[in-house]
Amino acid sequence: MRQKIIYFIYRILGPWRKFKFRGRKYRYFYHLYNATWRNERSIEIPIIWEVVKGYYGKRILEIGNVLSHYFPVSHDILDKYENGKNVINQDVIDFRPLIKYNLIISISTLEHAGWDENHRFPLKILQALKNLKKCLTPKGKMVVTLPLGYNPEMDKLLKESKIHFTKQYFLKRISRDNRWREVDSRDVYEAKYDYPFPGANGLVIGIIKNK
Repeated sequence: MRQKIIYFIYRILGPWRKFKFRGRKYRYFYHLYNATWRNERSIEIPIIWEVVKGYYGKRILEIGNVLSHYFPVSHDILDKYENGKNVINQDVIDFRPLIKYNLIISISTLEHAGWDENHRFPLKILQALKNLKKCLTPKGKMVVTLPLGYNPEMDKLLKESKIHFTKQYFLKRISRDNRWREVDSRDVYEAKYDYPFPGANGLVIGIIKNK
């Protein structure tokens, strides 16, 4: 009951609460599922959903079953563990689609690859991104969000520029009531997970484009 009350308070505030990303204003996304008002989902979802809407009618693949919990979706979803409509249960490094995709998206999922598994393999995210790039059409695009501080091995790969994005952007959580601001990499690379606020306190949005 308490969670529902908090949710409705944020829903009332929602239309007036916005954040800026790449010069554009977005509304924070508040939903009961996964209590998005208190974590990074509040900014990840509006950013990625806007990207998805721009690819209407084209082939889209989502890595990790996230958006279907909030919107009716018809695109393919690659998720090793979760079942659902249009969900393909396969490991991301083994996926070989018959037809390539115009857009691949992922919301806070790839940081788990090789980290939250029975046998840790810190470099698996590199293999995952390499394989996913092969799944794109010649002019396809991939957009992924990665929380900093959760997987220290992934953070190290990012700092050492071993994860190659065409472009990358950074956001930092700046308040207890879950407000975020776009920042430079130096302002967020030391971000911790679950401190000082619950969930991610720093976020990377990486873009890979096929030429």
